[in-house]
Amino acid sequence: MQFTLNPSVWLLGMSLSTVALGQSIPTAKKPEDLGISSQRLDRLRGQMKADVESGRIPGAVVLIARNGKIAALDAVGYQERSAKKPMKTDSIFRIASMSKPITSVAIMILSEEGKLDIGAPVAQYLPEFKDAKVGAEKIAPKRPMTVQDLLRHTSGLTYGIFGNSPVDDLYKRSGMFAAKSLAAMVTSIANIPLAHQPGEVWEYSVSTDVLGRIIEVVSGMDLDRFVAERITQPLRMNDTGFYLNASQASRLARPDAGMAMPNIDPTVKPALLSGGGGMLSTAGDYARFCQMLLNGGELEGVRILSPKTVALMTSDQLPPATERHSPVALSLNAFGPTPEMGTSFGLGFAVRTDAGRNPVPGSPGDFSWSGITGTYFWVDPKEKLVAVMMVQLPQARNVPYFRQTRTLVYQSLIN
Repeated sequence: MQFTLNPSVWLLGMSLSTVALGQSIPTAKKPEDLGISSQRLDRLRGQMKADVESGRIPGAVVLIARNGKIAALDAVGYQERSAKKPMKTDSIFRIASMSKPITSVAIMILSEEGKLDIGAPVAQYLPEFKDAKVGAEKIAPKRPMTVQDLLRHTSGLTYGIFGNSPVDDLYKRSGMFAAKSLAAMVTSIANIPLAHQPGEVWEYSVSTDVLGRIIEVVSGMDLDRFVAERITQPLRMNDTGFYLNASQASRLARPDAGMAMPNIDPTVKPALLSGGGGMLSTAGDYARFCQMLLNGGELEGVRILSPKTVALMTSDQLPPATERHSPVALSLNAFGPTPEMGTSFGLGFAVRTDAGRNPVPGSPGDFSWSGITGTYFWVDPKEKLVAVMMVQLPQARNVPYFRQTRTLVYQSLIN
């Protein structure tokens, strides 16, 4: 691929890469010590810089770690292009649905403590779901929705914004996303029929927001406090949360003009704490979360989960008869949990089940998820690899950019 780089963009990427030294995950002396080619990493850097110049992305941060050490941490382009504000490796991003794995880990913490049974009906913790019905016809469910269903998106819930069924229309008219609290949002959800029978269809949905409410009910804490006390503070994810302080706000990455983003003050605690999509983070922070999972639930002497719990979360949780061809699954292409792509879904993550079938490289057992704002991560236990990409770009560009980034990361591995 031939391209010409603007010198200012090239220097921007080169100078900021040195900030990697400040990361708390150790940095390798050179990528080759981790079986990664420095020369081949330059292909990834060069392509990202070209994408900034072409206007494809405003800027990005990419972190690659292997064997517990950082091989590459690069910031390219602009944190805010219109203000000519350069991207930095500690820039903060709205991670959207990359909040879901964090909320899922929070649920599993409560499960490990015996305070929650993921095989139990959701109504055991949220009685408002006791009389749930299915479809516009409001027929009785064949079985209750369980907490496990929420974790793997087989709950029968939906988002409403990705389809045009009668139930989707009820979601759109409910105003639930403007609710004044998570409790109020979940009450609205419970008053709408399920889109599917529990357990029968993988349908991307508000399931993780319902999980967030279960965390509040079981723990007696607001969701943001539980996540902070049990996950982000112990892991020293100091720039991860549902809102920012004043100094952090100056590091918030913004998309190019034309991309709709929440028009809210990031320094104000939101009334609705969305465990499904409301968090902010940095590449370095999220890599610490990923490394904890890769290590079997532990990082630097801090244990969040047991190895067996992580193994359960990252296993294929979808029964063979589960219908997976929902609009979101198909739109995700290589990253959706469809048999044609050799992928499935665990408890909070997409899980790769086959080496082939998929147009992007990876390993059976690798797990991943993304955010509608352009963020993406994956963990490959076979390769002992963690990769985090932070960018803010329109949804229509996400999947091609995920494919490109994943391919360029794997081509840099030389042993």
